[in-house]
Amino acid sequence: MEELPLAQSTVSQHLRALREAGLISCESDGPRSCYCVDTDCLRRLRAGIDQLFDELEGSSERDC
Repeated sequence: MEELPLAQSTVSQHLRALREAGLISCESDGPRSCYCVDTDCLRRLRAGIDQLFDELEGSSERDC
C-alpha cells in the first residue's frame, strides 16, 4: 500500500476485481495479505487478446 499513490479502498477494489477475474490469488496471514499472479490465467488472457488483435488486423472493414 505504501508504494502506491492511491487510497487503500481503491487498491482493494482493484484487487477484488482481479481476484474475481481469476488473474490473481490471495493468501491472508493475519492482517496482511499476499497476492500472486496466476500466470496460466494471464497467458490465456494474453492469447485471447492476441487473437482479438489478429482478427481485427485481418478485418477488411474499418470501424471506429
